[in-house]
Amino acid sequence: MDFFFILLFGGLIAALWLRADKLERRVAYLVRQLDALAHSPSARREEPVAPADSIRNDAHSQQQPIVEPPIEPAPEPLADPVSAEPEPASEPAIAYATAPEEQQAAAPKRGFSFDFEDIFGRRLPIWGGGFALAIAGIFLVRFSIEAGLLTPMVRVALSFVFGLALLAGAETAHRFDDRLRDPRVRQALAGAGLATLYGAFYLAGTAYGLIGAGAAFVGLAAVTAGAIALSLRFGLPSAVIGLVGGFAAPLLVDSDSANVPLLSFYLALITGGLAWSGQAQARPWLGYAALAAGLGWGVLMMVAGVSSSSDFAALGVYLIVLGTVLPAFLHAKGGPSLLHLIAGGLATLQMAVLVTNAGFAPLTWGLYLLIAAALSALGWRFEALRLGTLVAAGLGLWLLVIWPDPDAQFFALVAAAQVVIFAGLPLVYQWLARAKLIDLAQLGAVSLIMGIIIYTRFGSWSADTSEPLLAAAIAGLALLPGAGFALLWWRGEEAQTREALVVLAPAALLGFAGLLLVTPAWLAPMMALAASAPILWCYARRDALALHSAAWAGAAVTAIALIVTPGFVPEVTQLGDLPQAADTVRAGIRWLAAALPFAAMALIARPVAARSVAEAFAVLLTYGVIAQLLPSAPLAWISAAGTIALFIFLPARLAAWLSALAITAAWAMAPVAGWASAGAMALIGDPFMASSAVAPADLALRVLPLSAALAVLLWKGQGRAIDFRTAVLTGLGLIGGVMPHSLFKQAFAITSLFQFEHYGMGERTIWQALLVLAAYGAGKKLPAGLRRPVSLGLLAAALAHFVWFTLALHNPLLGVQHVGPTPVANWLTLAYLTAIAAIWLARLQWGDVPAAVQHVIDAAVMLLVALLAYSLLRQAFAGSVLPSRAVGQTESLLTSLLGIVLALGFLWWGSWRGQRSWRIGSLVLMLIAVIKVFLIDAAGLEGLLRIASFMALGFSLIGIGWVYSRQLSQRGAAAG
Repeated sequence: MDFFFILLFGGLIAALWLRADKLERRVAYLVRQLDALAHSPSARREEPVAPADSIRNDAHSQQQPIVEPPIEPAPEPLADPVSAEPEPASEPAIAYATAPEEQQAAAPKRGFSFDFEDIFGRRLPIWGGGFALAIAGIFLVRFSIEAGLLTPMVRVALSFVFGLALLAGAETAHRFDDRLRDPRVRQALAGAGLATLYGAFYLAGTAYGLIGAGAAFVGLAAVTAGAIALSLRFGLPSAVIGLVGGFAAPLLVDSDSANVPLLSFYLALITGGLAWSGQAQARPWLGYAALAAGLGWGVLMMVAGVSSSSDFAALGVYLIVLGTVLPAFLHAKGGPSLLHLIAGGLATLQMAVLVTNAGFAPLTWGLYLLIAAALSALGWRFEALRLGTLVAAGLGLWLLVIWPDPDAQFFALVAAAQVVIFAGLPLVYQWLARAKLIDLAQLGAVSLIMGIIIYTRFGSWSADTSEPLLAAAIAGLALLPGAGFALLWWRGEEAQTREALVVLAPAALLGFAGLLLVTPAWLAPMMALAASAPILWCYARRDALALHSAAWAGAAVTAIALIVTPGFVPEVTQLGDLPQAADTVRAGIRWLAAALPFAAMALIARPVAARSVAEAFAVLLTYGVIAQLLPSAPLAWISAAGTIALFIFLPARLAAWLSALAITAAWAMAPVAGWASAGAMALIGDPFMASSAVAPADLALRVLPLSAALAVLLWKGQGRAIDFRTAVLTGLGLIGGVMPHSLFKQAFAITSLFQFEHYGMGERTIWQALLVLAAYGAGKKLPAGLRRPVSLGLLAAALAHFVWFTLALHNPLLGVQHVGPTPVANWLTLAYLTAIAAIWLARLQWGDVPAAVQHVIDAAVMLLVALLAYSLLRQAFAGSVLPSRAVGQTESLLTSLLGIVLALGFLWWGSWRGQRSWRIGSLVLMLIAVIKVFLIDAAGLEGLLRIASFMALGFSLIGIGWVYSRQLSQRGAAAG
C-alpha cells in the first residue's frame, strides 16, 4: 500500500512538472526570440541555420534545409545561436536562428503531433530519473530498516545527508547549465531533495520521536520556506513540493493539541509565500492553489474546534488575510477575476461561521466587520470585487437575524457598523458618480432589510403603540436610499429604471414604516399617502418608467393599507344598504387618502391603459368616501348623477363614467336578481307572485337611477358607435321591463295559487295588451332611429309571453284558469285579439317581408282565430273554467260546424285579399272538420241526427267546392 501511494503521488507531481516545464520552456523560447528580433535582426537574418541532420544519428537521418522550432525548445544563449558541439542523441538540435521573414510567413502552422522519440527519448528519462532517485532513497531506507543495518538515528541522518546531497546536485546542475543545457536535471534533483528532507523531518519527529513536535514542525516549515525560495532558482518542481509539503506539514507532526495562533500564523506565511512565489514566477495558479489550501485549513480548524479568545482572534485574522489581503496581492495587471471573488466570499462565510461558533462575541463581530471593511476597500479599487461586499452584507444581515438574545446597545452598534460599511460606501459611490447597479441594489437592500430586522427584533407589533426611537432609526435608514435617488434625480438619471427603482422603493417603504410607528393604525392610509406624495410629484414633473412604476406601487400600498388596517370591515358595509356602526370621520379620512393617489394617477399617467385603471379606482374609492359620510338611501342616485356628469363633461374618461355606471348597476343588481330568479322559475311553470316583484321603494331608489343614467347615455350618445347605442338600448330595455312589470304585479297583488287561478288569465292578458299598446306608441312617437327596434322588441315580448304562458304553460283549455263567465266578452277574446294585433303590428313595422314569412304570419293568425273560436264555444258550454265539464254531442257537432264556418270564412278572406295561404288554410280546416265528422261525430249519432249531420257536411262541401272553383276560374280569366 505504501508503494502504491508513493507511485500515485509521484505520478501526480511528475505530471505537474511536465505540464509546467512545457509552458516554461515555451515562454522562454518566445522571450528569447523577441529579444533576438529586438537586438540583432540583421545578424540573425544572415546567420545560416544549422541543418538538423548534422546532429542526428538515427537510421532515418536526412538533410532538411530549415528546421522548424520544436514545441518546447531548450533555453540556449542567443549569443551562440548554433551549437558548436553536437547534442545528445536523445535531444534534437534546436536552432534559435530564425528563417527569413518570407519563409516564416510561408511556413505552415503545425498542430499537435505525437513523437515517440521525443516523448520517450528526451522528456521522460530525466523526470523518471528524478523520480527513481526519490524511490531509491525510500527503498534504501526501508531495506536498511528491515535488515537492521541502520539505527533510527543513522537513518534520519542519512536522509538529511541524501536530501542535502540532492539539493547540492541541483545547484551544481544549475551552475553547469551551459554544459547540461537542460533545466529539467536540476529541477528533478531539487524536487527529490526537498521531498527527502520532508521525509527526514517526519521520521525524526513522528516516526522515531528523536526530536520534539515543535522542532519537527519548525523543520518542516524551514523546508517549506526553502522550497519556496528554491522555486525561484530551480523552477516549478520546488514550488509544487512546497505547496504540497507546506500544507501537509501540520498533519505530519504528532501533537496532542494544536496551537491555533501559531498554526494560523504558519499557514498565513505559507499561503502568502506561495502566492508571492507564483506571482514572481508568472504562475498565478500557484497562488490560487495556495489560497484554496489555506481556506481548506480554515475549515479544518473550525471543525476541530476553536475555544479560547486568542484562537478566535488568530483564526479571524487568518481569514481576513486570506479573504482580502492575498486576493488583493494576487490581482494581476488584468484586474480581478472570479477566483478572487470566490476566495473573498468563502473567507467571509467562514468568518460568519466563526461568529456563530463564538457565541456572537464582540471579538468575532469585530473581526467580521474588519473583513467586511477590507472587502469594501477592495471593491473601491476593483469594481469586479464589489459583489463580494454584497455577499458579506447578506451574511452579516443573516447573522443579525439568527443572533439569539442580543444586547440592545451592542446590537445597535453592530447594526450601525454594518450600515456604514454596506450602505454608506455605495452611497459614496453614488455621490462620486461611480455607482453601478449592484451598488445601488446593495444600498437599497441593506437599508430595507436592516429596517425589517430592527423592528422584528425590538418592535412591539401593537397597532396603537408609538415607538419614536424605532421610527427614528427606520427613518434614518430611509434617508440612505432616498439620498441615492435624489442624486439620480439631480443628475437627470431617473430614466434608468432599475437603478432608480432599487433605491426609490426601499426609501418609500422605510419612510412609510417610520410614519406608521408614530401614528395610530387607522391613519395607515394617510401615512401611505404621505410616503407616496413625493413619488407622485416626481412623476408629474418627469415621465420615466421607474417613476411610473413607483407611483403605481405607492397607490397600491395606500389601498392595501386601507384594507388591512382595523375598521375596514364596517366601513365596507357602508357601501351598501346594510351598514354597520363605524366612525364616520375616520372612515372618510381613510377612504379619501386611498382615493387621492389614484385620482392623481388618473390626471398625470401617460399610458392610456394605466390612466383608465386609475380612473376606475379613483371613482370607486371616491364613491367609498361619499358612502362613509352619507346614508345609503341616496347612494344609487348619487352614483347615477356621477355617471351622467362624467359622461356629459368628461366623455373621453371612458373608464371613469363606466365605473360610476357599474356602481349604479350594482345597486339595481340585488332587486333585479330577485326578479330574474322568480322569472326563471315562472318559465318552468311556477307562477310569478307579487312578492317576487321589485318593491316600489327599491324601484325608486335602486332601479330607477340606473334607468335614468342609461336614458341620458342614450340621449347624449347620439353620435357614438352603433354598438354603444345598441348595448345601452338593450340595458334600458331590460331595466325598463323590470320596472313596469313590478309595478303591474303590485296592482294585481297575486300572492297565492288560488288568486293565480282566478286572476292569472286576466293579469297576463292585460300585461300583453299593455306591451302591444306600448309598441304601438313607440312606433309612433319615438325618434326614427329607435322606432322600429323598440316597437319590434315590445311586440316580440308580448307574443312570446302569450305563446309561452297563455298557450303552453297555463292554457285555459288545459288547466284551471278562470276566463270570465260572460260569453265572448271575456279574457279569451282580449288575449287572442291582443296576440293577433301584435302579429299585425309586427307585420307593419317589418315592412316588406319575404313570401315564406308572410305564409307563416297568415298561418299563425288562422291558428289563433281557430283557437279563439273553439275556446269561446267551449266557454259557452263550460263556463269560466273551460276544462270543468266534458264535451257533449251538441258541443261536438257545433265544433264541427264551427270548423266548417271558419273554413268558409278563411276562403272568403283569402279570395277577397287574394292570399292563397288563407285559401289553403280553409281547405286544411275543412279537411279536419270532415275527418272529425266521419270519425267522431257520425260514430256517436243515430237516426235523424246522423242524417242531418251528413246532409250539412255534404251541402257545405258542395258550397265550398263551388266557391273555390269560381275563385280559381276568375283568377285564371284575370291572368288570361
